[in-house]
Amino acid sequence: MEAKIIAAVRTEEEFSDALLSDVETIFFLAPTIFNTAAAVERAHQNGKRLLLHMDLAEGIGRDKLGLRLVKNMHADGIISTRAGMIKMAKEMGLYTVQRFFLVDSHSVDTVIETVKSAKPDMAEIMPGVVPKVIARIRKETGVAVICGGLIETKEEIKEAFCGGAAAVSIGKKEFWREL
Repeated sequence: MEAKIIAAVRTEEEFSDALLSDVETIFFLAPTIFNTAAAVERAHQNGKRLLLHMDLAEGIGRDKLGLRLVKNMHADGIISTRAGMIKMAKEMGLYTVQRFFLVDSHSVDTVIETVKSAKPDMAEIMPGVVPKVIARIRKETGVAVICGGLIETKEEIKEAFCGGAAAVSIGKKEFWREL
């Protein structure tokens, strides 16, 4: 499968830019009861798929009736962190993306179990790339950065340090010594 870029947009300006871009899919992170129908129509007129982030939707219920409204507006699908929302949307024939925030190794196991249960069409894992943001955070805040969570190999530890981390926190005993 070819790698794809998805435009994640919040503002009208970002949305307009996404419509003119090469992306096929737009994640709309600021849907409201007032802007969703027009956004869906504009996306479809420009040959784009539009998925609404239901956890961030304003004025649209985060329940079966809200999902029915979204379906009636002809949105292509939804994004949510909630397994119940994903299951209801799947039952209605909407495309689903379940978003997960990973903080440690245990959360990886939780993601696996939740995906098996809710059966979303896709899972979005966040953070996507941690080492890239270390230097930026350090530069923009002046605060030392500790990397932790999801680090399992010596190479990942080295990547964190190369990215500018001041330290790496890790639960694996075999790494509790200087490298």
